[in-house]
Amino acid sequence: MTRLSRDDVVKTVDRADDVTIAQIIGTGATVEELTEAQAWLANDEPLINDLRPLAQGRVRELVDILSELEQDGEEEGPAGPDSMSTAS
Repeated sequence: MTRLSRDDVVKTVDRADDVTIAQIIGTGATVEELTEAQAWLANDEPLINDLRPLAQGRVRELVDILSELEQDGEEEGPAGPDSMSTAS
């Protein structure tokens, strides 16, 4: 199995900045492990129903990094009426 390259991460992970890309590559993970981590984030129920153990090792590290990236993306999402301040 081949370790992740910058191109692999850029193609696979939306909104990944340079720091996140470096963190992902720094795990030493493979493309297959990154794909598995994304599957856990997308919907863990099918994986659990398939009797897979919860994500561990590098896959767990990737899940943590990717979930943090998702949370950051949600915080930077479009501003709705509730987030706008009104001047008095």
